[in-house]
Amino acid sequence: MLAGCGTFLKLDGNERERSRLTSQLESLNNALSALNPKGASHRGRISAAGRARIAVAQRARWAKARGAKVVPISSRPKRKMSAAAIARIRAAQKARWAKWRKQQKSA
Repeated sequence: MLAGCGTFLKLDGNERERSRLTSQLESLNNALSALNPKGASHRGRISAAGRARIAVAQRARWAKARGAKVVPISSRPKRKMSAAAIARIRAAQKARWAKWRKQQKSA
């Protein structure tokens, strides 16, 4: 008889532990949902132009898979830096390196 009673006490203790853990888990879930309510995240927002680019890219992939003519995706021309702009950037970078070398020698 006592062996059965011990098993009952173990089950009762396990049941209490399970209910305690369940309540803790529920309170943690409530705290997390309070910190990050639905709709607070701005993920998934994409411009109409971005959706259009994605659609064109997908159409190109399907056309390539079917063996049809692939329409180019990019319609924007590639920007090119002028020679003067490149020269200014080069000069500024050389001046930065010269300053850095001077600081390294004095340190």
